[in-house]
Amino acid sequence: MDGGISWGALAVFAVLAFAAASSGALFRPGAWCAGLRKPGWTPPNWAFPLVWSVLYVAIAAAGYLIWATGRADIWPALTVYAVHLVINAAWSALFFGLRRLDLGMAGVAALWISIAATMALFAPIAPVAAALLAPYLVWVTIAAALNWRMLQLNGPRGAQAARTS
Repeated sequence: MDGGISWGALAVFAVLAFAAASSGALFRPGAWCAGLRKPGWTPPNWAFPLVWSVLYVAIAAAGYLIWATGRADIWPALTVYAVHLVINAAWSALFFGLRRLDLGMAGVAALWISIAATMALFAPIAPVAAALLAPYLVWVTIAAALNWRMLQLNGPRGAQAARTS
């Protein structure tokens, strides 16, 4: 690399992150989710799109920074990165689409592991790229705790919400 930004490559990583994010638009929370019992520490509804927007920008930037190193050994890291984006997209379908808190829990656990693996593979290549994913891992840790507590409060299929919606 010559040190300049490859806008085309950056656009590819932005599109990949946007594709993962779009599952949230396809599988929206809706009345079913609103009817679920939630812990008192649940973030307000407005926080989710705001936080996720910032995180998806960081996710795209992290992928781009790995690619931009021009190193020959980046492909295992970028493969895990791509797999993690698929897992990220799957969570909305599992939780909101299928209305399965148990499958959502499995999905968020897989997402957490895939983010940690991505960070571990990114760190020796571009430490800043790994660091960009740290807030994402923290947010997914909170999401996992929230998913777990909602599963405890509502059962695997959100039985409480099903009775009210």
